[in-house]
Amino acid sequence: MKIIVAGGAGFIGSHLCDRLLADGHEVIAIDNFVTGSATNLDHLRDNPALTFIQHDLTQPLPDLPPADQIYHMASPASPPVYQRYPIETMRVNAEGSRYLLEYALEHGARFLYGSTSEVYGDPIEHPQRETYRGNVSTTGPRSMYDEAKRYGEALAMAFHRSHGVEVRIARIFNTYGPRMDPDDGRVVTNFVTQALRNEPISVYGDGTQTRSFQYVSDLVEGLVRLMNSDYCGPVNLGNPEEYTMLELAKLVQDLTDSPSEIVYKPLPEDDPRQRRPDISLAKQVLDWQPTVPVRTGIARTIEYLRTVI
Repeated sequence: MKIIVAGGAGFIGSHLCDRLLADGHEVIAIDNFVTGSATNLDHLRDNPALTFIQHDLTQPLPDLPPADQIYHMASPASPPVYQRYPIETMRVNAEGSRYLLEYALEHGARFLYGSTSEVYGDPIEHPQRETYRGNVSTTGPRSMYDEAKRYGEALAMAFHRSHGVEVRIARIFNTYGPRMDPDDGRVVTNFVTQALRNEPISVYGDGTQTRSFQYVSDLVEGLVRLMNSDYCGPVNLGNPEEYTMLELAKLVQDLTDSPSEIVYKPLPEDDPRQRRPDISLAKQVLDWQPTVPVRTGIARTIEYLRTVI
């Protein structure tokens, strides 16, 4: 097939390009390098099945050949970055989604929207099922991301109901692995880079807040299965194994053999207290669940980050 990956030079998008090319597809990767990096695709530079287009998805699409599938993975995803680019984050999930959905309608392509567990906000229901409608602030410091993704989901479903566009929605939980930007401000990269630099490891709050971490190859497998499934509604893609921030910090200390001490800082406003996916639906409709243990995945990520910091 011919497949468009919007955000193809990003952390997740570049791994998705790898997988689709390995499966024998032609890939058109689109990125504007706000958070993506050309180095993430350097190893594919000579692959004739990959076409790269530098383009800002908040603008009308350039001329593109008909494609069979579209993965919309183009958006800042870490709090410091989307707070640095709040309007751009909202626009790429609103106008960018519209341009890609209109293209899908015109060419009969299937569209997968890379949404997020942040649509659940600071959840009252735990673990989070796809039926949970969330506890989200429309005006808080994370709202530009949370609400942009909620809007993107709604827009995808509007195109499906109004025009019959085949849409898939992936609610992606915390994902980590090689090609992460070491300075992107996410918790895994924060802990690992601080440990490798022998700096204090910053734990926000008392360290009891939780997240669930999946390795990037597990996520890519879930995305591909979801795209090629017959299921239309949102599907959680995440690791149901839950870690406190303090447990993660101690794991990083252990795996890096770092002398870094753990220091505590104030918890940011609207930071979710707990986050863990219920993946019953993904198991049922995709026959999918994560396979890479967190300890193994964090060790691989540490080895990558050693080479870039």
